[in-house]
Amino acid sequence: MSDTVLIPGGRDVRATLDTAASDGGESKRDGDARADAVVVACPPHPQQRGHRGDERLTAASDALTDRGIDCLRFDYGDWDEGYGESTDADNAVSWAVERYERVGLFGFSFGATVALVTAASRPGLAGVCALAPTARLNPDVDAVAALDGLVDLGVPTRILYATRDSTADWEPVVERAEELGVETQAFESDHFFVGRAADVGETVAAFFGPRLGGDM
Repeated sequence: MSDTVLIPGGRDVRATLDTAASDGGESKRDGDARADAVVVACPPHPQQRGHRGDERLTAASDALTDRGIDCLRFDYGDWDEGYGESTDADNAVSWAVERYERVGLFGFSFGATVALVTAASRPGLAGVCALAPTARLNPDVDAVAALDGLVDLGVPTRILYATRDSTADWEPVVERAEELGVETQAFESDHFFVGRAADVGETVAAFFGPRLGGDM
């Protein structure tokens, strides 16, 4: 089951909340009832047609809801060179924190960098998983620097990357993650994980499952 959500804040940010199904196939939601945990999913670059219906985000959502974890996929507001988009992610996390006991953060490409930077100021997050992050969106949205903050906060973090990725500047992120002891995982793929979306989704859900209390 999916619902449209308007994220509070000064920007027009709309989201889709995918809710987990119970064993009987019915939505866990009953009025205000919902799963105990949610993952907020950040889409890729909005100027490159990135949106909340991205194949990698929907694959992750499908795998998460199968494990009893809700997923909030959102679209950014008007383009703001990474600044407003980071604010959008933080506002989406705020919305989730008010409604769920445990919250995780996931993003792909541009959204992966947004997720890492946002998570670095959120000590209560259950985890952050970044798929094909680029090192920097602007001077203040820096995934490499965010990794140090995440380690200091003790937020569980995993970096997923593609070995044939020639689109994102992912190498500095992976190198710093490995220096810090942050988990990384490689896919034999290109930046868009063509034909691997389901594998990506399962990998993301496997990371969040034990941290968010979902089914294994």
